[in-house]
Amino acid sequence: MCPNPYYDLMRESKDPRELRYRMVRFARAHGVKPAARTFATTPKTVRKWLGRWKPGTKQGLQPLSRAPKHPARRITEAQRREAIKLKKKLPSWGARRIKRDFGLALSEKALCRIWRQEGLLKKKRRKQQTKKNLRAAKAAWPLFKQTGLDTKDLDDIPELWPQIRRHGLPTIQYTAREVTSGLLFTAFAQERSLSCATLFAEILLAHLQRCGVRFEDSAFQTDNGSEFIGNWQAQHPSRFTRTVDAVAGLTHRTIPPGAHTWQADVETVHRLIEDEFYEVETFCSREAFLAKAAAYTLWFNVARKNSYKEHQTPWEIIHARDPTISPEIAMLPPVFLDELLNRRLDLKHSGGYHVGLYPSFDRGRRITRSFGREGG
Repeated sequence: MCPNPYYDLMRESKDPRELRYRMVRFARAHGVKPAARTFATTPKTVRKWLGRWKPGTKQGLQPLSRAPKHPARRITEAQRREAIKLKKKLPSWGARRIKRDFGLALSEKALCRIWRQEGLLKKKRRKQQTKKNLRAAKAAWPLFKQTGLDTKDLDDIPELWPQIRRHGLPTIQYTAREVTSGLLFTAFAQERSLSCATLFAEILLAHLQRCGVRFEDSAFQTDNGSEFIGNWQAQHPSRFTRTVDAVAGLTHRTIPPGAHTWQADVETVHRLIEDEFYEVETFCSREAFLAKAAAYTLWFNVARKNSYKEHQTPWEIIHARDPTISPEIAMLPPVFLDELLNRRLDLKHSGGYHVGLYPSFDRGRRITRSFGREGG
């Protein structure tokens, strides 16, 4: 006699086919009812599996799907094609975000099932070290209490590298991100240098002050790269540090050596830009690169909802916190820092009339409009 009922053994078994295989072999040798008594089940169950079984193998012993053969809400071919098209166009977006932003009728599980069948799901690189969740603490900070600045290499992105060689695109991105709202600013150059970082800080500070930002016990936080601190053996603060510290209520702060998690907000946006912009966009010239970068930055600041910040955009957070800040704060277009530096040097040596070197709001609007005419 079987010491345990058949169905209890089935629930605990890692391979239910093995138990059914023994049962049907016993039934072939001794009969249906003796097998039912031995395996503590019913003759009907024994006959069912005996009828499905292909002798000599374990085929036919797996359970059949119980899904309805004619479901009332079957996924249409049009819905399937749309889900696949959106995932190919936006490979880094998840099911929840695509369903929300494009108003799809399919559930998140259905979208993931379709993408898995098409081989469109890719595993994200995860940090092995568990990080402390600081979202609640950062959300309680006042606006512009901390702005993280960092640089990103662009010549190690496989999708972008051929275009860099073909069109002479920049190889370094200078990034600034306000921690509380997630507001993003970018600029580009061909190399890391203290001069470029200082010019980026000057442009950023002039823009923020022009839009009504008030600094109070605030900080620009960077790593210990030479583009921010200069020579590590220097006896005096770098030009970047002096530029930041010259603003009332603002200081330049560096992270401890090796403490890369202190720059998590900037590193996160670097990954997002790579997934959402550099891996999917194509560029025909340096001008087209700058125009598309301006459009992406504007979209990131005013249209892209952040699920980690209660599905709000950076501008929505800023406007809710301080309505006096101008909406133009989200419209600062990126620039080529080395070109501006060269122009500044040319003007200095030529003794010509002064020409403004900082980007204007009107130029940002022109860039965005020209990007729209190109069709995205």
